[in-house]
Amino acid sequence: MHLTRPDKKSDIMYLLRSGTLHAVLLFVTLFFSCSDVGETGGERITLTYWSAANQYEIDLAAAIVDEWNGRHPEIEVKHQPIPEGSSSEEIVLASVVGKTTPDVFSNMWPGDIELYAQADALVPLDHFVDYDSFAASRYSPGILQESLANDGRCYHILWKTNPIMMAYNKKWLSRAGFDHPPETYEEFLNMGETITADTDGDGYTDRWMGITQILVTWWQRFFDYYTLYIAASGGKTLVENGVIDFDNNTSVAVFRFLQTVFSRGYFPRERMDARSDAFLHSIVATRFVGPWEVVHAEKFKPEGFEYDFAPVPRPEGCSGPVYTYGDYKSIVLFKNSRHPEEAWRFAKHLVSRANDLKLLEMTNQLPLRKGLTQDTLFIPYFERNPMMERFARQAQYCRGTDYSPVLKEIFDAISQEFEASVIYGLKPPEEAVRRAAERARLISDQL
Repeated sequence: MHLTRPDKKSDIMYLLRSGTLHAVLLFVTLFFSCSDVGETGGERITLTYWSAANQYEIDLAAAIVDEWNGRHPEIEVKHQPIPEGSSSEEIVLASVVGKTTPDVFSNMWPGDIELYAQADALVPLDHFVDYDSFAASRYSPGILQESLANDGRCYHILWKTNPIMMAYNKKWLSRAGFDHPPETYEEFLNMGETITADTDGDGYTDRWMGITQILVTWWQRFFDYYTLYIAASGGKTLVENGVIDFDNNTSVAVFRFLQTVFSRGYFPRERMDARSDAFLHSIVATRFVGPWEVVHAEKFKPEGFEYDFAPVPRPEGCSGPVYTYGDYKSIVLFKNSRHPEEAWRFAKHLVSRANDLKLLEMTNQLPLRKGLTQDTLFIPYFERNPMMERFARQAQYCRGTDYSPVLKEIFDAISQEFEASVIYGLKPPEEAVRRAAERARLISDQL
């Protein structure tokens, strides 16, 4: 499942592979001039905490920090949203290079953990004496194993998850004569044929079965190819025992299925984000989304619009639970911290049961906590929010990404072949998958 790389802890040029020198130097200059990196004042310890920059999580972080500071006058936490930039990944990279990292950061993409672990930028959490008991109380055995880096250590708290499911228009499916959402590729294609039929005789369809972004950006593939690959493979990821392992029949089946929905006109070959919400305005019948769609749909859905969520489709003949991409976010402690023990105490506070409930209630995001739907503390929330319970149950069957310092390059290779084969039909799926895997092996072999 993991990729390995020789030890290059101080290789700054390696860190710069995913950013630009100009952006890094500019950010470092600005950050040194305006950042408080956790100075002490007398007996009082000060920690700096970065949260995500969306308003829901800013409000959540402010509430948690206010409570902490009221109870711990000896350890003050100063909260700020992650500074603005083209991406949070670029900002974190710049702060690591400039040694201006916060003590605690709660919006780390786990796909970057290996990069920063190998650069010796993160505190290994299993260094703390109570880590094992903490992890055992929070994680299922599978998630605990998934949290470990290539060296067998843990550098992050897997905090929250956004399982990808299929949203579907209930009225459309019923009118098309289907009594359940599509569970297999064959059912999905059959529904697509009915739903996209030309109903007014002008030779064009005014509706689509589904939608996915046609952008080549590497992370877009998390929400189509990678989600479907995890479902079709029964929960496998792209790497097995350090070896690229997605050049297989499962990948080919996913590419062929998605190529078919484009070639038959069931998915549009256009940027649908330039118009009003295609799903809520009944332009598309399904879409692959996370639990963020619940709040969005309830806020903006037209009167009478009915929707629900189901697991994503998979090939015929599959059995067992449907796995999906979990879209995790993690909490990390940076080695630049002068107070790692105190930072660890605050990080544990961030993910307490009470604060996990705040995460649900204030952001409608799911904490990655075992037994969530059976815990009496959370049951009232799910009774009030049955759509979120669907995602909480799906969260038991999720996978993240493999640990590799070149994961973005691997997904970029997949995305390039995805565009050529799936969207435009210029290559057969077998060739596209083979070429993507060959390029991924070349990338990983250079480490």
